[in-house]
Amino acid sequence: MVPGTRPDGERPKVFGVGLIKTGTSSLREALELLGYKALHGGPLETMQLVQRAIDAGEPMLSHLDSAYDAFADVFGITHYFYLADVQYPGSRFILTVRDLDDWLESRRRHTERNRQLRAAGRYRGDLLEVDLEAWEAEYRRHETVVRSYFAERPDDLLIYDLTGGEGWEPLCRFLGQPVPEAPFPRANQFREVEPSA
Repeated sequence: MVPGTRPDGERPKVFGVGLIKTGTSSLREALELLGYKALHGGPLETMQLVQRAIDAGEPMLSHLDSAYDAFADVFGITHYFYLADVQYPGSRFILTVRDLDDWLESRRRHTERNRQLRAAGRYRGDLLEVDLEAWEAEYRRHETVVRSYFAERPDDLLIYDLTGGEGWEPLCRFLGQPVPEAPFPRANQFREVEPSA
């Protein structure tokens, strides 16, 4: 039986609950290769749809395409993962983690790239301010909260350092899936932004 299989036999949903820049793009690609329909981030409207459901006391995925069965880097889900646990029993949760210094540097580069894109008229989000101290506090707090929540149910949470080299084996074991022959995806690696014309 697939870990976390629901009583009705339906495959459980998978929620990636790691913060931005912890390998969430690679996680989404890996889940797609394992046969999931995975949503990664998405436009601002996606986050608003999740937040609208939360604010209305509805299941958080109510306004999203029901074909999705895996999620990563969707703000409302990442931070309100405990609601997903209650609303979608039997789900699997993946906390992507990363060396803290590497994460801070990656997030700094990401933010500076957002600024370049904003200047070129190609970014309309609000991730524009570098604040290493606040980011470090956020990272430590989020990891502590997730680990503490699942402390009595460790089989429902995979703590996954895919940027540190963990590949298919822990993920496939956690999800009860065979290891694919394809190499593990390494998505969204750092690249410089081309200057605008």
